[in-house]
Amino acid sequence: MDTIYAETTPPGRGGVSIVRLSGPGARAIGEGVAGALPEARQAVLRSVRDGDVIDRALVIRFDPGASFTGEEVVEFHLHGAPVVVRRLMSALRARGARLAEPGEFTRRGFLNGVVPLSEAEALSDLLVAETEAQRQQAMRIVSGDLTRWADGLREKLIRAGALVEASLDFADEEDAPAEVPAEVMALLAEVRDDIQRSVGGFAAAERIRAGFEVAIVGPPNAGKSSLLNRIAGRDVALVSDEAGTTRDVLELRADLGGLAVTFLDTAGLREAENKVERMGVARARDRAAAADLRIHLVTDATVDQEVHVEGDLVVRSKSDLGAGDISAVTGEGVDELLEKVREMLAARVAGAGLVSRARQVEALQDAADALAVTHHAPPELLAEAVRLAALSLHEVIGRVAPDDYLDEIFSTFCIGK
Repeated sequence: MDTIYAETTPPGRGGVSIVRLSGPGARAIGEGVAGALPEARQAVLRSVRDGDVIDRALVIRFDPGASFTGEEVVEFHLHGAPVVVRRLMSALRARGARLAEPGEFTRRGFLNGVVPLSEAEALSDLLVAETEAQRQQAMRIVSGDLTRWADGLREKLIRAGALVEASLDFADEEDAPAEVPAEVMALLAEVRDDIQRSVGGFAAAERIRAGFEVAIVGPPNAGKSSLLNRIAGRDVALVSDEAGTTRDVLELRADLGGLAVTFLDTAGLREAENKVERMGVARARDRAAAADLRIHLVTDATVDQEVHVEGDLVVRSKSDLGAGDISAVTGEGVDELLEKVREMLAARVAGAGLVSRARQVEALQDAADALAVTHHAPPELLAEAVRLAALSLHEVIGRVAPDDYLDEIFSTFCIGK
C-alpha cells in the first residue's frame, strides 16, 4: 500500500493550509521532515525542513485504526501560502509518498472499515450541499444515524435468528424456548414495517438531495424570462417584446428557503412559425412535463392543457399594466409566489427519511422481500429469511460494495478528501 499525501484545505492563500500524509510510511516520512513526532492526537509546533526550514507548523499524528483513513496519519498545519505547501509536498514526494487521487483518503477509510459506504456517500453530498436542508440531511448520515438505525434492525434479526436456531437445535429439550414462532414473527414484522416506512420516505429524501425543478410556462410575452430575472436578481435571460425569443430552456439554481430548486425558463407555448422555434416549444413541453411543479404564467385565464397538471400554480402576470397577480417589473407579488412554491415543495419532503440513494432502497427492499414469510413457515425457511435480510441490511450501510460503484462514488470527491 502506497503512502499518499494531499492538501486537504482549498488551494490558494489563506490563514492555514493542511497537508495530510497517510499510509504505512507516514510516520517515517513525517519524522524525515519534522523530526520526532508528538504523541498521537497531540498538536506540537515543529520546524518542517527539507534542507532548510520550510515553515514552522503544527504537527499532529494519528495511530492506525484511530484516523480518518484507518492508517497511520500525519497532518501538517502550515501557514497558508501556496509556495509553502508546494515545498512540503515536494519533500514528501522525494521521500517516497505520492499525491493522493480524488477521494482516496475517504476510500481508504472505507476499505479499512472506518467509514461505512453510506457515510462516505453522505460526505460526498455534504461537500456539494447548497442548501440548509441538504446540509442537515447529509449530516444525519455522516453522523451515523443510518448506520445506527440499520444496526438496530440487525440486532432484532439476530435475536430472531437465535430463537429460530434454538427451536431447531433444542426441539426435543424441555427448556427449549416457548412460543418461539410467535416472538420470531413479531420481530420480523417489526423489522419489515420499519423498512417499509423508510423506503416510503425515499422519494422525499432523494428530492432534498437532488433538488426540485420548477418550470415557468406560458404563452410568448407572458413575462417568463422577466420573472426568472427577478428571481435571480440579475439578467439571466434576454427579454424582448418580440415573441418567441426564448428558444432553449434556461436554468436558474436557487436556494428557496433551504430547498434546492432549479427554475426553468421555457419557450413560449404556441403554434411555432419556424423550425427552430418548434424545436424550442417541443423541448419546453418535455421539460415542463418532467418538472416537479409548473408555474403557468398567463395574461388571462387560459392555460395550456397539454402541460397542465392538477396542483400546478396559475399566475396572472403584468399586474403593473392592469389586473394581475404579479409583476416581474416592479416585483409585486413575486415574494408571495416564491413562498407559495416553497410551501408546496416543503410539504412534499415532510416525510423524508434517512434513505436517499437508490442503492440503499434496493437493499432494503431485498430485506423486506426476504422477510415476507408466513407464520406457518418451517424453522429452516425462517432461518434462511433472517440470514438474507441481515445480509441485505449489511449492504444498506455498504460495508461491502462492488469496485465499479466505489470508483463512481469516490471519483466525485476532490483531491485531499
